Amino acid sequence: MPSDEGNNNPRSADLGALLDGLMASNVEFILVGGLAAVAQGAPITTLDVDIVNRQTDENIEKLLTLLISVGARHGRPDDKMIKPNKRDLLCPGHALFVPQLGPLDVLGAIEEGRGFDALLEDTEEIDVRGHRLRVLYKAS
Repeated sequence: MPSDEGNNNPRSADLGALLDGLMASNVEFILVGGLAAVAQGAPITTLDVDIVNRQTDENIEKLLTLLISVGARHGRPDDKMIKPNKRDLLCPGHALFVPQLGPLDVLGAIEEGRGFDALLEDTEEIDVRGHRLRVLYKAS
């Protein structure tokens, strides 16, 4: 996917390819936000992928490997390029990355500080492009 040199914004996002990459890499995550609503049939448009990742060493390594492979950098308003690192993916907050495929928000926790394991009861698995995808379906 072409991207502007020195610019954190790709010319066009391929959120489906980004989601495929996450699923094919066996990253454990819950899809949240606008794309989760789209995956469940909501007639909305979204410009990024939002996930809550399982924060285990093995899963962080899978996610970090994927981010590096797709040229992800931290989303910043300036031209400074910061590569992702393990510490960013282990925090309870969020890290915005701009891979070549489109924006990705990696969230350690949402909804009153609930992380992956605490959110599981509010998810469902759906079939998406030959993969099982865990999607947040209700707020607590």
